[in-house]
Parts: sequence; structure tokens; C-alpha cells
Amino acid sequence: MIDFGFDKIALIGAVALIVIGPEKLPRVARTVGHMLGKAQRYVAEVKAEVNRSIELDELKTQFEDAARDVEKTVTDEVRQANAAFENEWSGVTSGLDGATTSTAGTTPAPPQYKHPNKRWRLKRGATPQWYKQRQGIRTRAQSGAARVARFRPPAHKRDP
Repeated sequence: MIDFGFDKIALIGAVALIVIGPEKLPRVARTVGHMLGKAQRYVAEVKAEVNRSIELDELKTQFEDAARDVEKTVTDEVRQANAAFENEWSGVTSGLDGATTSTAGTTPAPPQYKHPNKRWRLKRGATPQWYKQRQGIRTRAQSGAARVARFRPPAHKRDP
């Protein structure tokens, strides 16, 4: 960047005072200061954005490496467990091949499905029906119109 010393700044100020004039110089200096501040803020934002993108790329590569390492260790462990299981299974089944020839042809049938006979559409409460009847608790739902008709006084007792 351009190196401004005190002598260069004084020379620029003197030329600006002669060219612009003493009346407009403070306003022009303020405007130039605002513009330089905006430019510095813009440059700082661009630098910060570049740094963030670089850090994000580094973090992404670190994350991908860690994921590959975890995947590799999990696959190795699964492969080892599978090999150990196959080894044990072959050891267990090797003694059964010649020992039981009488039941080798028949395999047990899988159990048949039995419906649980639950009436899942019927809402059931925990309170027994006999208790509800004894206490006078309603056991059936009633519509609003039916409730009004039930408690409406008879027509012959009304006074006109």
C-alpha cells in the first residue's frame, strides 16, 4: 500500500485548501473520511469471508477424514465379529452333522398366527360396569338433542 508520511499529507492538505477552498474543505474532508471508512470495512468483510471459507473447507476435510476413519473401524469390527461368529457356528454345527440322522428330514412347523380377539374399536375403561351401574354413572354416550329431549318437561304441564 502507499506509504503516507507527515510531509506528504501536509502537501496534499495544502493543495486541497488551494483547489477546493476553505469553505468546502471540511465537508469534502468528512466525505473522504466516510468513503475511506466504508472501503476499509468492505475490505475487512471480504478478508473475514475468505478466512471463513478457508476454515470451512479445512473443517470439511477434517470431518470427511474422521468419517472415513469411523467407517473403516466399524467395517473392520463387523468383519471380525462375523468371522468369529462363523467360526463358532461351524464349530457348533460340525458335531451335529453325523450325530442326529433320525430328525434330519423333519423340521418343526412354525407356530400358526392366532388372532388376539381384542375388540380394539371398543373403548374400554378401567372402572367395572357393575360399579358404574351401582353408582349411577353413565355408560353410554348421548347426543345433545337426546339429552334435551330426556330432561324436557312434558307438554301437558306447560302453562300457555
